[in-house]
Amino acid sequence: MVTRLVLVLGDQLTDTLSALDAADKSSDVVVMAEVSEEATYVQHHPKKIAFIFAAMRKFAASLKDEGWDVRYTRLDDPENAGSIPGELLRRADETGATEVIATQPGEWRLIEALEDMPLKLSMKHDTRFVSTQEEFETWAEGRKALRMEYFYRDMRRKTGLLMDGDQPEGGKWNYDAENRKPAPDDIAFSGPMQFTPDDTVNAVLDLVEARFGNSFGTLRPFHFGTDQEQARRALTHFITYALPRFGDYQDAMLNDNRFLYHALISPYLNVGLLDPLEVCKAAEEAYKDGHAPLNAVEGFIRQIIGWREYVRGIYFREGPDYTRRNALNHQRKLPDFYWTGDTDMNCLSKAITQTREEAYAHHIQRLMVTGNFALLAGVDPHEVHEWYLRVYIDAFEWVEAPNVVGMSQFADGGIIASKPYVSSGAYINRMSDYCKPCRYKVQDKTGKDACPFNTLYWHFLDRHADRFAKNQRMAQIYANWKRMDQDRKDTILSEAEAFLDGLG
Repeated sequence: MVTRLVLVLGDQLTDTLSALDAADKSSDVVVMAEVSEEATYVQHHPKKIAFIFAAMRKFAASLKDEGWDVRYTRLDDPENAGSIPGELLRRADETGATEVIATQPGEWRLIEALEDMPLKLSMKHDTRFVSTQEEFETWAEGRKALRMEYFYRDMRRKTGLLMDGDQPEGGKWNYDAENRKPAPDDIAFSGPMQFTPDDTVNAVLDLVEARFGNSFGTLRPFHFGTDQEQARRALTHFITYALPRFGDYQDAMLNDNRFLYHALISPYLNVGLLDPLEVCKAAEEAYKDGHAPLNAVEGFIRQIIGWREYVRGIYFREGPDYTRRNALNHQRKLPDFYWTGDTDMNCLSKAITQTREEAYAHHIQRLMVTGNFALLAGVDPHEVHEWYLRVYIDAFEWVEAPNVVGMSQFADGGIIASKPYVSSGAYINRMSDYCKPCRYKVQDKTGKDACPFNTLYWHFLDRHADRFAKNQRMAQIYANWKRMDQDRKDTILSEAEAFLDGLG
């Protein structure tokens, strides 16, 4: 009987993986490997590396218990080839295999590396998503604008989630208008479930500390779950204690609470420890049981079967060059404080410090604080993309790149967003308590104490007026700018220039 190699990557830790389904347990060999190339193609946060390696080790053990022949290579194995193709070639020599069965990776970089191997490759579709790539292509074909909302409605119809016959539950598809409340004075949720590291996790932490101790990010304490059972417990904890108020405050930010009512299950979803439909059905059941309101459940489900599926479709539709798009021709270097948090702008300092310590920040911190600043300041979007890919535990290129290149930085020219997501300090002040202790004054529009977001906002709009002044969604903003006194305009622009020059 011919032996084939079955590749299982660190973000494919699912026992129903298409590559495993296509394999023969009696003759085929599963290959899993902790390799330096995957850990260093960008300098990932140590928590991210530790999370993936620990989850891989536990998943490999579960496959062995199920009777698979698993050839697992640890990072410190002296025979480690250092790359996924290298490990496959080494195992091919070891077993005599000439064919590799793989589930399609979530990065063009790795897809191309596998296709360049001198082994026969059988690449299977990743069936862990609601929409296939072919379905997304069919949906996108011929549309003038690829707006997520309409794709999301098709995913609701396909799954039947929150549907009343052929109509949406409650009569509306989207309850986002109810999900924009500023942060309350206190949060009645202790945060995502935390797990005490076991022997497997502690061994990985020691390894990562020794090898990647100088990377951006704090490794310990480490509280993430690293197997399916823990991931499901984390989901249950969120559904029980946080989902009922998740919707109301999903866009809010607080100085002294890093998680509010957020689930922090995206790492588990993105490495395969949780199934997206399993997660959505648990949330839907909470609504049906009267445990959580419709606005919370709909908003949560939309992030998974709407946004998550949509950005994956965009990533594969747009191709390998997507991460190099730069529609606004932004060339500024990423400011040093993105690595230190050392800035007088309290919102940025809070978001970056949290990112360093937790490998996590929620979507509004990413979009409207760190992303908003980078866009207003004209930072090279590829540098912004690589920063997000490096620093967040849930960042894999298929999901990270469209969120950053498209949604956050408008570098794809409007494929995802109909207008750039930019704001002055007023938005941050409305949705957080960040501005209260800040050295800058959010109410000051100009002057030495003015919030830099206020002048940078108008500077961005002015320098990109040719592109955006005719945008229907921005017409009123440009009308306000046009009516502004010329002396005031000059002051705003000169102060913004001075601030940008000071970024070095």
